[in-house]
Amino acid sequence: MPPVKPMLAKSVAAIPAGMRYEAKWDGFRAIVFRDGAEIELGSRTGKPLTRYFPELVEALRERLPERCVLDGEIVIAREGRLDFDALTERIHPADSRVRTLAERTPASFVAFDLLALGDRSLLGAPLSERREALTGALAGVTAPVHVAPATSDIELARRWFEEFEGAGLDGVIAKPPGLRYLQNERAMFKIKHERTADVVVAGYRFHKSGPVVGSLLLGIHDDRGVLQHVGVSAAFPMKRRAELVEELEPLRMTDASGHPWASWSEEAAHETARLPGAPSRWSGKKDLSWVPLRPERVAEVAYDHMENGTRFRHTARFRRWRPDRTADSCTYAQLEEPVRYDLAEVLGTPPEA
Repeated sequence: MPPVKPMLAKSVAAIPAGMRYEAKWDGFRAIVFRDGAEIELGSRTGKPLTRYFPELVEALRERLPERCVLDGEIVIAREGRLDFDALTERIHPADSRVRTLAERTPASFVAFDLLALGDRSLLGAPLSERREALTGALAGVTAPVHVAPATSDIELARRWFEEFEGAGLDGVIAKPPGLRYLQNERAMFKIKHERTADVVVAGYRFHKSGPVVGSLLLGIHDDRGVLQHVGVSAAFPMKRRAELVEELEPLRMTDASGHPWASWSEEAAHETARLPGAPSRWSGKKDLSWVPLRPERVAEVAYDHMENGTRFRHTARFRRWRPDRTADSCTYAQLEEPVRYDLAEVLGTPPEA
């Protein structure tokens, strides 16, 4: 019975040997519960996702065993690759909007673990047994429900790591074959792409604990020379947060007038440019104000991949200052583009590759 908290993964630098390997999907983690006609979709935090994916509920009801619990990922594909932005649009309070998007950008479910089947709980069974039960229970399943391909061949996993990124996936998951399902524990391993980019530090937000830096606001110039907000860097020790306030003080502007992101508080401005403080249902009543800096300081940051080629998908990791670089040299041209790979090829890979 819900809620069930999914088993998690910890980051490692390289693909470990002797594991079962799967692609790392870039979507919403979901635990699917089916009991007859009843379907529930639980998020990673246990909150229900069911109302946001009505088309998926119907598909799961038609395709899953009568009573089961599955772990997997809700994804949306556009033009042959995963589209996380389209997925976030589905978390909307208006039912009419949700149903419109369900027709326009229907979701799929990629199953990669089976936690219960009929009256039997599989939480205590080893991964190898759960995997065999999963492929048996979903044998012949059709889109939009899929079984995630898996392999014990590390060389194939390394190839997936390189190729599947072009379809919007963001790495590989490695699982010990004898692993029991451990709720909310980081018992698996994730290997993600990491690249670096030179970015303009054009502002910062204060930390919730006081007048120290909470996050640096990062920018990259587009082909018109316009500085676009591409994300933040936020993981700093508290001592370093205080030092950054002093370090950046010479660049601090008294107000945002003349700053490339001066119009950030105007909702209409976000329609034509990437600016900090974009209003969204995720931010709620959160204070989105920020301290503008003269956009002159360049930093090197590490990132895993870009969302739609315009912004960092996750929080970037600060590496070092780059006093040898000028702000205007920080452009999108520096970013590595993964070779395109059709998502249909990923989903068409045999479950037991």
